[in-house]
Amino acid sequence: MPDPAVIFDVGNVLIRWDVHRLYRQFLPDAAAVDAFLAEIDFHAWNLELDRGADWDAAVAAHSALHPHRAELIAAFHRRWDETIPGAIDGTVAILDDLAAAGVVLYAITNFSGPKWELTVARFPFLGTAFRDVVVSGRERLLKPDPAIFRLCLERNGLDAAGCVFVDDSPKNIAAAAALGLDAVLFTDPEALRADLARRGLIARADAGGAA
Repeated sequence: MPDPAVIFDVGNVLIRWDVHRLYRQFLPDAAAVDAFLAEIDFHAWNLELDRGADWDAAVAAHSALHPHRAELIAAFHRRWDETIPGAIDGTVAILDDLAAAGVVLYAITNFSGPKWELTVARFPFLGTAFRDVVVSGRERLLKPDPAIFRLCLERNGLDAAGCVFVDDSPKNIAAAAALGLDAVLFTDPEALRADLARRGLIARADAGGAA
């Protein structure tokens, strides 16, 4: 019988990602940040970066579309690390406890390839905790496309029914569940620990596990 496996999302599950944190340094309030992001269609643009678009070319092209916002657009590239304030310690503790229990760990993340390398250098556990990490920018596939989940399963010889998938996006959870994975919507480390404890993968916090 294969070892149990848990597949993690990364952003806002293991490390925090908040583009507002960067742009609040340039714009007066949260409403102004939201207006700017909507104006440049930031989320669609960022998805293309996560799909593997070249950063310099993408910044140049988007700045040409929004020349009065060129400095703000360029800041996302130059100061990208400021969008990540730190790790989510409670979830990192869960990784450690799962590994100690013999659970095999994987990750599927929507992440730019170059920024992933920088982030692993900053948070070394991302480079050591997982048997394999499927990075969208390297594969040119994005969640919730079923193909990125299939890639992870096939590359690692995994049976979907034997995998728990953890993500904070309801769309990604729905896509994983449709492929037969046991999909768990992440809200916070405490709830995740309880979900994994119900599956017999980890100790409950009140039974000696880390909170």
